[in-house]
Amino acid sequence: MRCIIIDDEPLAIKLLENYIKKVSNLELVGKFTNPYDAWESLMQLQIDIILLDINMPGLSGIQLLKSIDLSHSKVIFTTGHSEYAIEGFNHDAADYLLKPFSFERFLKAVHKVKRLTATSQRTIDKPEQETSLNFILVKSEHKILKVDLKDIQYIEGYKDYVKIHTQEQRPLMTLKSIKSLEDQLVTSDFIRIHKSYLISIDKIKEMRNGKVKVKDKYLPISDSYKSIFNEKVLMGRT
Repeated sequence: MRCIIIDDEPLAIKLLENYIKKVSNLELVGKFTNPYDAWESLMQLQIDIILLDINMPGLSGIQLLKSIDLSHSKVIFTTGHSEYAIEGFNHDAADYLLKPFSFERFLKAVHKVKRLTATSQRTIDKPEQETSLNFILVKSEHKILKVDLKDIQYIEGYKDYVKIHTQEQRPLMTLKSIKSLEDQLVTSDFIRIHKSYLISIDKIKEMRNGKVKVKDKYLPISDSYKSIFNEKVLMGRT
């Protein structure tokens, strides 16, 4: 896979160069400290992986992404700022490496790009392949309701029941434990952040002081779930 590095820190570029040399199927075809200089190469070369810093003078990594066609490339962000993670994934980043990161963490990101590339190719080869279930059935107010996963903002757990907060103003209440819903949604983009909260990763609006904003509410990330949250959201979804 052909790689390009865009980072305004020479030491960060040197570290990535060394990591790339250790991986037999990676080829470094360009390195730039200025995103403006990288733009022409991105337009002309076939790049598989863009290793991109976010906070750079003049033009940020996010702004650069908005100006180029990424249909044939995957982006791995390399930055020291965790607060950009949500915005990065909103721009379809494959992974998000927080500096300083180890070779093992870098290798994990590369392997993730390989999996995403293979999945995309299988989708192209088999366009009529069935997709996974995208809804759940819940009993609420003596009715069985179909709830689309894409409409769920977060799930709030109580002792014997949960509230499912959706796009609608009024949450759905059902006699079900939050653990049972967590098990049911384990393969979807939902994550437990607290004993009382299960959230949709895609619905996170911002992060601040150990809390995430979902819908119109700030929800706490408890210490017991913080490492899982960092691994799946800040350091890359698995």
